[in-house]
Amino acid sequence: MPIRVAVDAMGGDHAPEVVVDGCVEAARRMGTEVVLLLTGPAGVLEPMLRDRGGDGLPIHIVEAPDVIGMAESPVTALKSKPRSSIHVGLGACRAGQADAFVSAGNTGAVLGASVVVLGRLPGVLRPAIIGYYPTVRSFALVIDVGTNVDCKPEQMVQFAQMASIYVEHVLHREKPVVALMNVGEEPGKGNEQAKAALLLLQAARGINFRGNIEGRDLMQHAADIVVCDGFVGNIMLKIGESIATEVPRMIADEMARQHMTPEEQEVVGRALGGVARRFDYQEYGGVPLLGVNGNVIIGHGGSSARAIRRMVEAGVELVREDVSGLITAAMQSPAAQA
Repeated sequence: MPIRVAVDAMGGDHAPEVVVDGCVEAARRMGTEVVLLLTGPAGVLEPMLRDRGGDGLPIHIVEAPDVIGMAESPVTALKSKPRSSIHVGLGACRAGQADAFVSAGNTGAVLGASVVVLGRLPGVLRPAIIGYYPTVRSFALVIDVGTNVDCKPEQMVQFAQMASIYVEHVLHREKPVVALMNVGEEPGKGNEQAKAALLLLQAARGINFRGNIEGRDLMQHAADIVVCDGFVGNIMLKIGESIATEVPRMIADEMARQHMTPEEQEVVGRALGGVARRFDYQEYGGVPLLGVNGNVIIGHGGSSARAIRRMVEAGVELVREDVSGLITAAMQSPAAQA
């Protein structure tokens, strides 16, 4: 039976055009193993899908007349637009008509609707989003990156447990190393939240915890998973995004100041471009919302068609590996509750 992925056709800065493009690309690559459900106004999507050669592909349009804008208040939009492309897609998951939902739309609305429509997995205190952060080896996962700006230490332990399951089963890293982001490596460092979280993480079973790390350790790949609250994590993520745009500008200015030849600048530019791409969110597509009772992938608002395609692929992986089922089993095990 094919995996069914509901896609928010109206989510993102460049929707619905790039979303339709990305879905067509995904459908052509994955064939009959995946069925895509595009949620949005049928009158807008049908001709667009047809113009892009979508006829005959396993893509179906599901009517969703309301659209939640990127700048809208999530709370207001969720109450006033119950037939939005976000609601309809998540509703399809809850009704068993879709196995996963992906959206590059209003992040706050996707988060809020996911919790309201799907609910939390049994035993999960707070859902959380991961973020990919490039390192000298490959990349590390940071959790949480903005879902929960205020966290209790117990919730941060669950973040580590959920991320460990994702990394081991989806990214196939055996016994991923977990660390806590702090202002120093010593056990006594940090605020009260960090000190309490450290003690709980040290005692937690089912994770490979190494202790505290500092910000300078992150890009050295001191850990596969870095745990922090959403306030710190979001700042880290946004700094990482800025590296891809601002560092090349700084280097370009410096090359011009040193009067480097066009040939010299081209060589430097090629090397720099390779590094900058590792900080490009489109390399990873979207990220999972772990802890909700379903499979949800959230993408960047500026996602391109390529990023949308990768988001669909990420949703398929969540379903194939039954990440939600594994998290449920882990949260309810005696080891997790010890």
